[in-house]
Amino acid sequence: MKISRTSNECLVAIVFSLCASLVQAQAPEERPRARDIGLVVGVFDPGEMNAITDVEGVRVGHSTVIRGDDIRTGVTAVIPAPGNLYTHPIPAWIHVGNGYGKLIGETQVREFGEIETPILLTCTLCVWSAANALKEWVYLQPGMGEHTVNPVVGETNDARVNNMWADPVQRAEVFAALDAASGGPVAEGSVGAGTGTQAFGWKGGIGTSSRVLPANLGGYTVGVLVQTNYGGIMSINGAPVGRELGTYSFRNQLQTEGDSDREDGSIMIVVATDAPLTARNLDRLGVRAMMGLGRTGSFASNGSGDYVIAFSTNPDTRKPRVSREPVAIQVLVNESMSPLFAATAEATEEAVYNAIFKATTVNSARGELRAVPLDRLIDILEDYEVLNWDLRVTD
Repeated sequence: MKISRTSNECLVAIVFSLCASLVQAQAPEERPRARDIGLVVGVFDPGEMNAITDVEGVRVGHSTVIRGDDIRTGVTAVIPAPGNLYTHPIPAWIHVGNGYGKLIGETQVREFGEIETPILLTCTLCVWSAANALKEWVYLQPGMGEHTVNPVVGETNDARVNNMWADPVQRAEVFAALDAASGGPVAEGSVGAGTGTQAFGWKGGIGTSSRVLPANLGGYTVGVLVQTNYGGIMSINGAPVGRELGTYSFRNQLQTEGDSDREDGSIMIVVATDAPLTARNLDRLGVRAMMGLGRTGSFASNGSGDYVIAFSTNPDTRKPRVSREPVAIQVLVNESMSPLFAATAEATEEAVYNAIFKATTVNSARGELRAVPLDRLIDILEDYEVLNWDLRVTD
């Protein structure tokens, strides 16, 4: 059959329209961060990016892995500081809120109070492959010799939508995340290690936030990044959102109808600061991160792996790995810690909210994790008058 020019042009237009519709349908949904709708947490101001990268020298990269009908996962890399972390490690600590998880490298960090590699976050059964790839990446960095290294890799279980038994995060994905790590804005929600994770039964993922202390409190910056995958009874600035949405732990046992949020799950929290801190006081920051987590509605269930990796990037605390002479460092005294405690709790709380707000629905052959309905969520927050609190703070 001969197709006329007019018919051909119509066919091209139809195909173009269908392709445009497909691209539009596949384009990522633009969702707001917490502050975009007036959800302000605490009293301290965030940094320029309101992200962990507001701490100078910290870089973040993601690699998102979506393959076939059952792979929905990824890896997120946090590079704490510039230079060779093995030859010049930085002070760090890992605080265990509830220890049901697989966190590679934890014991050496707690023994030495230092971290010597970047930090990876990924899916539960991907940690060993990710750690092997991180080890290889570290050996390729300038200044490395034949040393043993202590890769730090944390995880959460994204099996509701991801076939983690296929071990989908390998060398290519880890190298991609590490090589893409940069300062500036950090992608949040269903990306990287947050691709297949949840929060309170809704889609969660990666979230980040920061706080900058005023000069009269030291002027230091605290940044937090979270990988959410935990349950509880969601609370936002004190509003009982989980109850209002009808998704909360133990609902099936309390009522005969409705959906229940799993109470089990995990969260990885990374805390960075430029304050000159010892490993002991970084542990204390980790405790305050857990306090911020508690404000969101977590009760750290029996099956939840809740970990905080905290580090200081301040050059006055960074020591060479090998020295024949004593090395002098400068650190804050305990009396100066309280503002940093408050900043850490605030940034952790807001990082969780950003993960929930930015997350988009993820489907696979294994199931679905739906993004929280923003219109309904905003209505609840307005009803409980928890928005625009910054306008109520007076001098």
